[in-house]
Amino acid sequence: MLEEEIKADLERFNVPGASWVVIEDGAIHETGAAGLVEAGGSQAVAPDTLFQAASISKPIAVLAMLRLVDRGLLDLDEDVNEKLTSWQVPPTGAWQPVVTLRQLASHSAGLTVHGFPGYAEGTALPTTVQILDGVRPTNTFGVRVDLVPGTQFRYAGGGTIVMQQLLEDVTGTSFRELARELVLEPLGMSDSDYAQPLPPELHSRAAVAHDERGLPIEGRWHAYPELAAAGLWTTPTDLAKAAIGVQRMYAGADNALLPRELAREILTHQISAGQRIGGLGHLGLGFFLDDAGRRFGHSGGNAGFSCHLLADRDTGQGAVVMTNSDNGGWVVQRAFAAVAAAYGWEEYPAEVTARDLPTDEVLAELVGTYRLAGRLPFAVERWGSGLEVTFDRQPPQRFMPRSATTFTAMETESGFEVRDGGLVFVQEGVVLDCVRE
Repeated sequence: MLEEEIKADLERFNVPGASWVVIEDGAIHETGAAGLVEAGGSQAVAPDTLFQAASISKPIAVLAMLRLVDRGLLDLDEDVNEKLTSWQVPPTGAWQPVVTLRQLASHSAGLTVHGFPGYAEGTALPTTVQILDGVRPTNTFGVRVDLVPGTQFRYAGGGTIVMQQLLEDVTGTSFRELARELVLEPLGMSDSDYAQPLPPELHSRAAVAHDERGLPIEGRWHAYPELAAAGLWTTPTDLAKAAIGVQRMYAGADNALLPRELAREILTHQISAGQRIGGLGHLGLGFFLDDAGRRFGHSGGNAGFSCHLLADRDTGQGAVVMTNSDNGGWVVQRAFAAVAAAYGWEEYPAEVTARDLPTDEVLAELVGTYRLAGRLPFAVERWGSGLEVTFDRQPPQRFMPRSATTFTAMETESGFEVRDGGLVFVQEGVVLDCVRE
């Protein structure tokens, strides 16, 4: 039944492939796979097909950090600048903010850089320090504090990179090796690796990334040197092992990865956040949590990949769903609703919101040349269900549809809205008319 529903949704949402695992009684109960590794190809997705975990890389990295806390090398509430040697959280003007690991792991450090677009095949990859400083060849801004740490939630992949650098500085070991030693091998995650770029010998096992039109991304997938934030290649089975590991830690099981007191820190509300799949509206350490702190999980979305992990600390239930498409989020949401119904998950949100996409007629009407507020020229082309916009003297930017009438940029804090049949540009609260030429 679950497989039939997922196959139907793959076709409905133009997603080439998916792989999933269901957890029952603290053990892997069901594995499944459907669709293709690459659209138009013949290789079927298998349970051991590798996917990019995207932001689910973050809670796995937090587990590595907590193992160093357990060993006494780090303190959750110490100023990270006390032990950072390769880089320091810089002052904000004349003010030197104090940032802690607890804040980094709960996205409450007030740091910048929400996420990372990745790097196309053949592109030079920056070092971790270059990413933090925002210097070439990095394609994101530098990581800085611009909110008072500890006061509010703001999702910041940049903070996870600060944590990554700290782990390397205190151990003198690369993050990839640390993650393998501290988390992946102890939890039996043998098909997981923070390997960026992916080694050629693994290419035949990896799912190809696809955009929202269902087309393969140029170069098959992007590379993510921001390892702790977005760089994990893995399978649903391995991510399920991590979820089961957290359940065992919380229960105080023998030979668990972390002692019970640290596991309880993971699943304790640190700060409130926006709602995620499964009613997760709070941050613990690394994982999003529900109101009761019982259900924990994390979503992921790299270029051409969408996935989600969700588990229950008390019932031993859970699931992981991974897809190889920008449209995969809709397959993921519906798959979790189907699993919850089939396995009797308690108080799981029953409704799945379906995005109301702009119609073909609306998109065709928006194509053309404009001037922003009658001044700056730009051109609009259709890009799948979204828009590709080229401002004068700038490379094209892609704007994803968020509703039938709104589009949001993938790289900048800007967007377009359809109002009264026309187009307006929205950025930092400023609304500018788009005058058609």
